[in-house]
Amino acid sequence: MKILVINAGSSSLKYQLIDMENEQALAKGNCENIGISGGKITHKTHDGRSYIEECHFPTHAEAFEKLTEVLTDSEHGIIRSMDEISAVGHRIVQGAEKFTESVLVTDQVIDTIESISDLAPLHNPAHVLALRACQKVFDASVPQVVVFDTSFHSTMPPKAYMFGLPYEYYEKYAIRKYGFHGTSHRYVSQRLAQLMGKDIKDLKIVSCHLGNGSSVTAVDGGKSVDTSMGFTPLDGLIMGTRSGAVDPSALTYILEKEQMTGKEMSDLLNKKSGFLGLSGTSSDARDMVTDSHNGDAKADLVCRMIRYQVKRYIGAYAAAMGGLDAVIFTGGMGENSDELRSEICENLEFFGIRIDEEANTRLNHGGEGDISTSDSRTKVYIIPTNEELMIARDTMEIITRK
Repeated sequence: MKILVINAGSSSLKYQLIDMENEQALAKGNCENIGISGGKITHKTHDGRSYIEECHFPTHAEAFEKLTEVLTDSEHGIIRSMDEISAVGHRIVQGAEKFTESVLVTDQVIDTIESISDLAPLHNPAHVLALRACQKVFDASVPQVVVFDTSFHSTMPPKAYMFGLPYEYYEKYAIRKYGFHGTSHRYVSQRLAQLMGKDIKDLKIVSCHLGNGSSVTAVDGGKSVDTSMGFTPLDGLIMGTRSGAVDPSALTYILEKEQMTGKEMSDLLNKKSGFLGLSGTSSDARDMVTDSHNGDAKADLVCRMIRYQVKRYIGAYAAAMGGLDAVIFTGGMGENSDELRSEICENLEFFGIRIDEEANTRLNHGGEGDISTSDSRTKVYIIPTNEELMIARDTMEIITRK
């Protein structure tokens, strides 16, 4: 069975074609600049072929048509016809309280995703466009499934997801913590249990997805019980251009002093803060590490802040779960920075955490495995995330359900 996984943005359409017989990604690519000038498709196959073409994509429908053309092309493609694709799985950022699990796509499902677009205005409208475009390109007999970033966190109790605001705003506008990166946290926690040879129901895990966007999740018995991102992906840790958690009074103070609009404040917090705002030079964590080693005090501050914040969440979530069996590092920074992992775990021996520095260095940049010492009571793992495979697995499970 071959499943096409789609991750649509407002002006992009990323895809992977996965053979579920061996869970291998046969091809992956991206249609860029949809609806604007400078469109192109980049396409790579598992056997090392690559293809780039400049294209014009007025809408997501044209992008779908192009990816089907490339997938079946005699020179660059990987399948003879689209009939070989058994199903399509879509990543959806926000399911709110409407969707607590992955579901088959229907017109009603698409309408509901659209109805909660104000909770994810940068993401859900693009997902809706992609879903409707996909319906036009694929025959109705090809089932489609939607997998929500928020659904993994739907198991959080009210004490974790409610804010200290008047309850009427939850009732009127559904203001609460939703959490994100759920598909990633679900994949790596399940993979951890497999690697440890244990039932996930017996494990208390802190999963650290650290990249340009970062979040930490407490996973107790395979279920999310708390997470650092909140109503939007802005909350929690400092990130590439996002501020993370800030005292709301600091924001209203700046708003008044600078006479900013709500939109200007949103742009400041989402696009001009975090690593970029603090350093004044870059939003890339790799630049922060390099610059800090070269004596840049602001870059060094950024590095110290992110490592301190992650350490603080590990401690808080261990307390919330009443114990800790393992910590996972995933995402661009989590998988590729031995320095970050080492400093986060430093002085956590009282939690039973001891890092094997040789393993930590050896498994850097794409490795998977245990980086804790043999006598570490709490295990520490690097696990490269694979959200596309998780989406494909959900899709396969739903379409084969009897």
